Amino acid sequence: MESIETFIEGMPKAELHVHIEGTLEPELKFELAKRNSISLPYATVEEMRGAYDFDDLPSFLKIYYEGMSVLITEQDFYDLTYAYLEKAHAQNVLYAEIFFDPQAHTVRGVSYDTVIKGIRRAQLDARKNLNVDTRLIMCFLRDMSAESAMKTLELSLPYKDWIIGVGLDSDEAGNPPLKFAEVFKKAREEGYLLTMHCDVDQNNSVQHIWQTLNDIGVDRIDHGVNSLEDEALCAEIIKRKLALTVCPISNGYVTDSMKTPEIKKMLDKGMRVTVNSDDPAYFVGYMTENIVKTQQEANLSKNEVIQLTRNAFDGSWLPQAEKDKLHEKLTAYAG
Repeated sequence: MESIETFIEGMPKAELHVHIEGTLEPELKFELAKRNSISLPYATVEEMRGAYDFDDLPSFLKIYYEGMSVLITEQDFYDLTYAYLEKAHAQNVLYAEIFFDPQAHTVRGVSYDTVIKGIRRAQLDARKNLNVDTRLIMCFLRDMSAESAMKTLELSLPYKDWIIGVGLDSDEAGNPPLKFAEVFKKAREEGYLLTMHCDVDQNNSVQHIWQTLNDIGVDRIDHGVNSLEDEALCAEIIKRKLALTVCPISNGYVTDSMKTPEIKKMLDKGMRVTVNSDDPAYFVGYMTENIVKTQQEANLSKNEVIQLTRNAFDGSWLPQAEKDKLHEKLTAYAG
């Protein structure tokens, strides 16, 4: 009889919460550093991995932004993106919506054009070579100014056909959703779909999630685990059929647990919860590992695992006909 782990490994999947910069594996980081004549503060891959000792969001972000220094050229962004898509393909991820953080590069003197053209070329090659379909979500860094976010939004407009939506990430402390209300209003007017990170166990987490609903009008919520603290909030999320993109292994690094019981509770409530990898090069786990960990820790049934994946298909920003095709593949696989 097939094990649940083997079933998960072969299962068709969709990923809705992955930061392309967070897929930069140490081996590629060394390769790009050598290519671009950049000195890294680590002598070996093992030493670099040993520095990935995070206990909260700020400690992770420090290493995360430090690692981006090796990304300079269009080819660097191509290599980064294609490496992730090869990994996704190996784990039967058929579709992914990928975050990218242009401000983290433009502040270093790397042009917006360089970033998005490298990523886009890899997306097209992966679609052709690997049959992995992807869409891009441009994130604003919430610990930078709203003015900087608005400027970045304007830089994106020539590439609107390449970007499906906008998001908000980085350090949430002191940077509520309301800070970016005008930017997201403008993004909506430009035709972008909207999502925002509501990181786990932050100050004012529940208040911030309410802001994303009532003041921003998001189409999805990234993380959002603390919504469980407010029954009225859960009911509103269910009413709006909003997907929540939870990242268990990531949670285990930056909070007190992977929050897998919370994922089970969301499933029981009928919330559209999904499981994702977030920054898998730093949190050591791609899609398969995250779903396996969730199943094991929350003791999920096979049907509940399937429901997590169906939630990802339904919560994606694909046209309905494309969602239906993914559902058909999952149904055929599950038997």
